Amino acid sequence: MKKILALILASSLSFAMLSGCTTPPAVTPDAPDGSPAQDVPSAEGITLTLAEVHAEDYPTTLGDLEFARLVEERSEGRIKVDVRFAGVLGSEEDVLDSLTIGSLDFGRVSLSPVSQHNSDLNVLMLPYIYRDANHMWAVLNGEIGAEIMAGIESAGLVGLTWYDAGARNFYAREPIPNAESLRGLKVRVQANPLMQGIVSALGANPVSMALGEVYPALSTGTVDAAENSIPSYESTSHYEVAPYMLVSEHTRVPEILLASKQVMDGLSQEDRDIIMQAAKDSQTFQIEKWREREEESLEKMEANENFTIYELDDSERQIFVDAMAGVVAEHGAGNEELIERIRNT
Repeated sequence: MKKILALILASSLSFAMLSGCTTPPAVTPDAPDGSPAQDVPSAEGITLTLAEVHAEDYPTTLGDLEFARLVEERSEGRIKVDVRFAGVLGSEEDVLDSLTIGSLDFGRVSLSPVSQHNSDLNVLMLPYIYRDANHMWAVLNGEIGAEIMAGIESAGLVGLTWYDAGARNFYAREPIPNAESLRGLKVRVQANPLMQGIVSALGANPVSMALGEVYPALSTGTVDAAENSIPSYESTSHYEVAPYMLVSEHTRVPEILLASKQVMDGLSQEDRDIIMQAAKDSQTFQIEKWREREEESLEKMEANENFTIYELDDSERQIFVDAMAGVVAEHGAGNEELIERIRNT
């Protein structure tokens, strides 16, 4: 088990270490002659709201709370960030809608729903686009990540930083030691063409359903398998009814901390700088919390005597990679240059 923990967890932190809402002041409009407006003064005593769908102790929420702490500390208490977790402000799609119109200040969401605003984001979720976690952080924290962040501003969103969500793996009711063992299985996936394509490419049958329906579906055999991150696999208790996990790491879907562009434009440059830097500095903390949660989840699942983990050696992993070639070609169409840049990073 220690070998498996090392394989899954050891690289997740190393590269990153190296590499109700109160409206802020209104935006000062440009002068009639088109010259830029003067920067607004720093705000005195404002509270900004951050929406999070996960529970208070989830790694992304802990990252949000660290961001809030840094903002308050560095603004000497002038700016407070109220983190509203557990989905009390709606789904991630609701959060995105609120951010774009400026009725919400910050939100932490998965990359998947944001991709509707910038097709380049789909590339960051392609199967095996990253060699490992370190490669992903080299991409996200480098030139490519910055370019993609800038590309979503046209949708009224400001990308603040990337958060970790680990890698997704398959798990099933029966043993799944390799790619061939997935053939013919009914596998629950998100209602997402890319995820459906990944499962189909392995000869399995994708079945889309809400996350809350998966436990009973696995229990009764309505579906044979599913895929998700390690903490989600454990926190949903899916390992109780599907105790066989294949460490496929077939895709990594990073999280993103966003701000409303309308809200950010209404802040002074000093306050924008504080917020941007606090977000970036919260990343390493969040990655560490994700690593800790993965380890805790694995240890909890290992206590179940039926729980079994299967690793892939290099040749078996290559079978997965080769099977995904068509998926990458289809869902990466038009972004071939970006894909090549990522692979060469």
